[in-house]
Amino acid sequence: MKSGYDELSRRVLSDAAKNWLAMDGLWFQAVEQVYGMDAALEMDRQVWSQFAVIEARRIKERLSLPERGGLEALEIAFKNRLVSLLDKVEIKHPDKKTLIVTTKTCRVQSARERKSMAQFPCKSVGLIEFPVFARTIDARIITQCLSCPPDSLPGIPYCSWKFTLDKEGGNR
Repeated sequence: MKSGYDELSRRVLSDAAKNWLAMDGLWFQAVEQVYGMDAALEMDRQVWSQFAVIEARRIKERLSLPERGGLEALEIAFKNRLVSLLDKVEIKHPDKKTLIVTTKTCRVQSARERKSMAQFPCKSVGLIEFPVFARTIDARIITQCLSCPPDSLPGIPYCSWKFTLDKEGGNR
């Protein structure tokens, strides 16, 4: 990822991203232990419906991304998310109208595995987070889940999302 950051800045940002993710994970696990997975997921969905907008708007502003920047702007935005400093994410363009984002390594799932916890069933959160993030970058973008726990496909370690551009400009 070309970010324009020097090595020290990148290390500082990476450390801050780890702290952010640790706090998010500890918060989630505390809610999960007291109220159960369903309640924790509901609260997480509420948080991500707001945070995805905040993060996308800040990235868009910081990088001066155009209002209708399409899949190119979305790719740039994905490469500048906090989590991009922590997880290995593969971005592919199978054609000009499609962007596929696949998480190859996931610190959240790895942490739960280390703690002998069940896999995080993140699909219901992703169904909020990814479309909200994408539409904040460009309102014409449509999001489709290809694979995400607990509904992961063989050969996809964590999650994979497909983004296309709705030329009509509808919000879905």
